[in-house]
Amino acid sequence: MSLKHALLGFLSYAPMTGYDLKRYFDQSIHHFWNANLSQIYPTLSRMVEEGLLTMEVEHQEDRPNRKVYTITGVGREELQRWLREPLGLSPLRVPFLIQIFFGGSLEKEEMLARLRHHLALHQERLAAYQGPVREVLRQNVEATGLEREGFFWGLTLDAGIQCEEGWLKWCEEAIEKIEAMGDGHDE
Repeated sequence: MSLKHALLGFLSYAPMTGYDLKRYFDQSIHHFWNANLSQIYPTLSRMVEEGLLTMEVEHQEDRPNRKVYTITGVGREELQRWLREPLGLSPLRVPFLIQIFFGGSLEKEEMLARLRHHLALHQERLAAYQGPVREVLRQNVEATGLEREGFFWGLTLDAGIQCEEGWLKWCEEAIEKIEAMGDGHDE
């Protein structure tokens, strides 16, 4: 997925500033896709050049001017084209699994500590998804009235919850297996 398509998706709901878009990222899809303002602004500029968006400056007396971006007909067509495009699997890149892969060179207790730490991180993320993240999603649906879209937002959150549950199960099983093994490096 490109950042461009995520921005088109958000802008299909309503015109927004770069700051608004960052806030929407952080409150909705952050659990599976992240973007920084340093990525968002240059992408918005390129999208204006490509004719996917228009940009209007709103002058403000007591604050800096706002650049408000609006999706164009060409931008909507590009979003629809991308939404219909079959996608393959994304490459899985998890640095923690590289540590586990080469973990045979560490002491048993060191690996257990690493796994317990990782388990705690996934427990925290799962709790956030099931609590505050789900609540923000509900509030966004209520505030925007986008109930159909909110249904699909919820499906992505459900995927995040299931991924975290899978990580928890894997961590717990890995801990049990390491606890059951001998203390030597060559076992």
